[in-house]
Amino acid sequence: MGFLDIILLSIALAMDCFAVSIASGVILLGRPQKAIISTVTRLAVLFGLFQALMPLIGWLATSYFAKYIEAVDHWIAFGMLSFIGIKMIVGAFSENEEAHFKPERLGSQLLLAVATSIDALAVGISFACTGYERLTQLSLPLWAIGIGSFVFSLLGSTIGLKAGKMGAGRMRWLPEVLGGTILILIGVKILFSHLLG
Repeated sequence: MGFLDIILLSIALAMDCFAVSIASGVILLGRPQKAIISTVTRLAVLFGLFQALMPLIGWLATSYFAKYIEAVDHWIAFGMLSFIGIKMIVGAFSENEEAHFKPERLGSQLLLAVATSIDALAVGISFACTGYERLTQLSLPLWAIGIGSFVFSLLGSTIGLKAGKMGAGRMRWLPEVLGGTILILIGVKILFSHLLG
């Protein structure tokens, strides 16, 4: 795999992180500035970390574990993203403050990081099948994937915050409904790309 291929792969894997970060940015509007900065930074770090770790796990586990995960990875990602998305949509219309999706919670961030990085597990399997025999050979692709996801997550959060400002005060439920819908659509896309691919 050439350098350009690695860059394109890292961008492709970062797109789900980018979309989820836009949704999270919209929802974060109105939070204190310090909370926004820490949430956006932690989310970006977790996305970058998990997007880089999943191919490594896929590569390491190819000999035995991969066959079982590959058969259901799309269902896992679809289920996790749909669960979060539905919870966000339901919470948007709830009077209960606890029902609302809170992207600043570590548990929510970890769930999103895992759900959006499951596709990267398959990339690790493909690395093992395309001649990556040593861990040192994986360093450039893993760094590129991690950094790409980190950067696109920061960019997505920034766009989400700006988009949220443009629509602020109109419909308070809209950010969570929009964010939930985006997560469900990403899950559906992952599911159908595997089922039809």
